[in-house]
Amino acid sequence: MASVTLEHVKKIYPGGVEAVKGIDLTIPNGSFTVLLGPSGCGKSTLLRMIAGLERISEGTCKIGDRIVNEIEPAERDIAMVFQNYALYPHMSVYDNMAYGLRNRGTPKDEIERRVREAATMLAITEYLDRKPRALSGGQRQRVAMGRAIVREPQVFLFDEPLSNLDAKLRISMRLEIRRLHNRLKATSIFVTHDQIEAMTLADQVVVMNSGRIEQVGRPTDVYRYPASKFVATFIGTPPMNLLPGRIISNDTVEIAGGKLPFDATRFAAEKGKDVEVGLRAEEIMYVPPAAASSGGLAFDPEFVEELGPNRLFHGTTGGIPIVVSLAASATSEPKKGAQLLAEQEAVHLFDPATGKSLRKSAR
Repeated sequence: MASVTLEHVKKIYPGGVEAVKGIDLTIPNGSFTVLLGPSGCGKSTLLRMIAGLERISEGTCKIGDRIVNEIEPAERDIAMVFQNYALYPHMSVYDNMAYGLRNRGTPKDEIERRVREAATMLAITEYLDRKPRALSGGQRQRVAMGRAIVREPQVFLFDEPLSNLDAKLRISMRLEIRRLHNRLKATSIFVTHDQIEAMTLADQVVVMNSGRIEQVGRPTDVYRYPASKFVATFIGTPPMNLLPGRIISNDTVEIAGGKLPFDATRFAAEKGKDVEVGLRAEEIMYVPPAAASSGGLAFDPEFVEELGPNRLFHGTTGGIPIVVSLAASATSEPKKGAQLLAEQEAVHLFDPATGKSLRKSAR
């Protein structure tokens, strides 16, 4: 196992297209780090540079204490699991898993031990004599993971390995990957555009946007303390509500639909400053018309989304769209004249010009 350190890493393609724009990142030894972001944000390019499949235009990549910029992929002591499995169709499962070890001249008995151990770990022992065409998508992905495990590398790289699986299988494979990491304790870097995969798998989430890092942190911190509007709206289902507002006192923000208090110890915003107010749907309190009082936001309902354990109330406050998430049993149909409240800790403030959080200290 080894840490991975990126120092001012850039990828510039012919024509001047800058896909990765100066990344500084440390991936701790033994951690499970997820590179998360939309298509085209540079996450897969970054992974491929770590793997040696893409040349680094500027900066350095270190695996452990060794700079690997000019080292061939096969010599980097990494193993990669691809989106499309990349299995040899004419080989058995056993031979697919053993192929890389044979090329390295690994003794036959050592190959047998490693393949059998990995197959047992992944519950694919009964498929070792089969060809890939006789396996399901989930079984093929297990084989691809087994091929990586037998290498016993310093670093595992996963390039959207669950994208080709159906929703139910993705959930089960996600759990298997997490259990596997807990067992192996190997440094792992996982690329995905799926926030749920990131939140459930990662020790450390790296949110990327347009070739840059927006935020690095534990999943709970990235969710609770987004560093920018991009992070706030990319992570969370539904996305965080963003409402234009203005600071009217040292701890109160005015929105078209009313006023809300914010925690002045966490956010720095002077009186009169225009801001964007962030509210997570599940942190908004719905007050029916009969119980409404002064303060809060006026709520005009439009429709309800039934999601089983919870309900999403879609509506507006001061003409601005807003979504409220409540437990299915919490209330009946929303009504005009209702009120929305939020605790100070639930109110986030962002700079409209830069999109950055106005939080006083980043977590």
